[in-house]
Amino acid sequence: MCRSSSRSPSRTGGRPRSAAADAAILEATRAALVELGWSKLTMGDVAGRAGVAKTTLYRRWAGKNELVVDAVAVLFDELELPDRGSLLADIEGVVVQFAALLERPETKTALMAVIAESTRDEPLRERIRTSIVERQKRLVLAGRQRAQARGELPDSPASATGTDDLIFDVIAGAVVHRALVSAEPVDAEWVRRFTALLLGGLAAAAQA
Repeated sequence: MCRSSSRSPSRTGGRPRSAAADAAILEATRAALVELGWSKLTMGDVAGRAGVAKTTLYRRWAGKNELVVDAVAVLFDELELPDRGSLLADIEGVVVQFAALLERPETKTALMAVIAESTRDEPLRERIRTSIVERQKRLVLAGRQRAQARGELPDSPASATGTDDLIFDVIAGAVVHRALVSAEPVDAEWVRRFTALLLGGLAAAAQA
């Protein structure tokens, strides 16, 4: 499965970037968010936790908004879609993974913070779309192509992109609402019922 390697803004010229420094900075950002919250988090605090100069952060990120989004995006890049033998099992597997990711304090705190802040910041909202949402649509694309190869879904290249977007919205929206808004468990029974409902919708869409 392909993963995007672009986890923070590219930099031209100068010394090569250090992957270890980037990882330390992003980890420090998530830790600071959990401990301090969005309003109290500063670039200086992150730099101190990561053991780098504040100027190092500003060479990589223009400000706190961009830094936090990239810190969240790295977590979502951990999601995978192993072949479990059927579309139903594949969907159940990724829903369980997604829910478990949202249970982690650093994910929950960071995601809620950037979403809340993005309601007042259009560039931040666009960065969330490009760095998190668009990158994770790879899972839907991989799942659909695998299901088509198995004969579980018909080939529909003309409408595939729009359908992939809708499937992503349905899965992400349902799991985020269940886990973070309603604060209800994403347990085996809920996952089973949700997956059955989604597959029923896909079958109906294929026949339309």
